[in-house]
Amino acid sequence: MSKSEDSIFKHHEHALEKAYETCPTCGAELSIKHGKSGSFLGCNNYPNCEYTRPVVEHEKVEDTLLAGTHCPLCDSTLAVKQGRYGMFIGCTNFPECEHIEDTNQNDDMDVHCPNCAKGKLFEKTNRYGKTFYSCDQYPSCKYVINYQPINESCPECHWAILVSRKMASGDIVMCPQKKCSFKRKVI
Repeated sequence: MSKSEDSIFKHHEHALEKAYETCPTCGAELSIKHGKSGSFLGCNNYPNCEYTRPVVEHEKVEDTLLAGTHCPLCDSTLAVKQGRYGMFIGCTNFPECEHIEDTNQNDDMDVHCPNCAKGKLFEKTNRYGKTFYSCDQYPSCKYVINYQPINESCPECHWAILVSRKMASGDIVMCPQKKCSFKRKVI
């Protein structure tokens, strides 16, 4: 048995030991329950006792300072931190300074925003992993599209961009304006 397999089995053995504990509140047995947020240990005396605890305890990671980096807002050092949504890079002067580095923003596509004509469209990813394209002048411009923009104006309505879509019938280029019906197949 390899070293990694051995540690996996030991981890699960400890999880089973915790499954047969008694409730520290009322003394009843604890059992593994399943909810919308995942599995947890809960008291068998529920609803009289509402004691719960996560099955796996997550260890807290200490903040790691990033030497040679400075916050653009307050000039304090930046650090790798752990938050409720995972790891991130933020200012060590929190809560006075709430700067967080944007690690999800991709390169710009060199397509100007058709709404404000000042900004450019950037590819971004939402928290569910879906890609979208928005103006870099947010919050003053809130233009957003779900399909990849093309730096070409619509021949029918003259909107500044077109979008590329993958359809069941093949790839098409179309106008993102709902009132316009321009479409063409990609060859």
